[in-house]
Amino acid sequence: MIDLSRYRKDFPILNQTVKGRPLIYLDNAATAQKPLQVIGTVDQYYREYNSNVHRGLHTLSERATRAYEKAREKVARFIHAPRSEEVIFTRNTTESINLVAYTWARKFLKAGDAILLTEMEHHSNLVPWHLLREEKSIELRFIPVTPRGELDLQHLKQLLDGVRLVSVTHMSNVLGTINPVEVITEEAHAAGAKVLIDGAQAVPHMPVNVQDIDCDFYAFSGHKMCGPTGVGVLWARAEILRDMPPFLGGGEMIHEVHLNHSDYADIPNKFEAGTPNIAQAIGLGAAVDYLSRVGMENILQHEQEIGALAIEKLKSIKGLRIFGESEKRGAAISFEIEGVHPHDIATILDEQGIAIRAGHHCAQPLMRKFNVQSTARASFYFYNVPEEIDILVDALKTAKRLFGYVT
Repeated sequence: MIDLSRYRKDFPILNQTVKGRPLIYLDNAATAQKPLQVIGTVDQYYREYNSNVHRGLHTLSERATRAYEKAREKVARFIHAPRSEEVIFTRNTTESINLVAYTWARKFLKAGDAILLTEMEHHSNLVPWHLLREEKSIELRFIPVTPRGELDLQHLKQLLDGVRLVSVTHMSNVLGTINPVEVITEEAHAAGAKVLIDGAQAVPHMPVNVQDIDCDFYAFSGHKMCGPTGVGVLWARAEILRDMPPFLGGGEMIHEVHLNHSDYADIPNKFEAGTPNIAQAIGLGAAVDYLSRVGMENILQHEQEIGALAIEKLKSIKGLRIFGESEKRGAAISFEIEGVHPHDIATILDEQGIAIRAGHHCAQPLMRKFNVQSTARASFYFYNVPEEIDILVDALKTAKRLFGYVT
């Protein structure tokens, strides 16, 4: 197994104890921890050059503007975007998807048009389209999920008939499945549809190249990739962004304002109304630098190896069921234990210093697909080590004993 444990020293939060036990943080699909390099970059902004961007001629404003726009360039290189102006800073993946729904989709879709989604989508890639359907009478279709937790693409061509937009997760936050987005994008474009990829779970854990994927929109969050909360990204092709109306109106997104009309700024400013998330964006730039030094190929390899090891050891627990059996997967592992509620599992593990997630993971339709209300989820990152798996397994066995499950 590739050893990335040397990077653990960069994460001060991992050095603490929780309820007298060393913290084992396995809730990375919800949010990742932040290295000192990111924390220090945000702190330095507030200490040394806190100022608004783009609007001032003084030294602090110019320094802040350079750092903010440099972060945009770093993000563009990280996902292999052709131009930095195609990177729009938002608050998170949710806002990025909503931006597309409220601008491109409302302008270009009409009653009777169809959007193709999947049964494994996060609520953030379902609810915006529900709202749009109520407003414009569009049709929503869904690619089924197989019992193994993979997309059933057998009838993809038929599903694409009449579809104007395909919106699909790159990696499932529940199943860990890495979807064949290149294949889906190629088929969608052949059918005349645009493609939006929810990359919230992919960008932190694997190399992503939006040009190779050939999608039209790609959305992700900073906080899941060692960056601050409150900053996300929407990447889209420049020609598409220029055809889209603004999302919010106000300062910064304008070229010229009169009492009776406004002329809008060019991209990316057109979609970044008001004072942006300056410190957070600069912090995201530092996170991109950090992940690039670790190496995204190294991160993917480590997580696939530690994820496979975790699955192997979890399967040794009688009565434990893992959801998602795709061979191409990340290190988010959802499971249930017969006779023990997922919330009770999470509570018992917390008593032993282990942080996992329990619930429907903002994927209630997928829970219904697998006939469960909720699952427990352990999700790993590159700073997790194999020894933590053994502690997790022992804690799960303790949970079974406490709730009277007989092995």
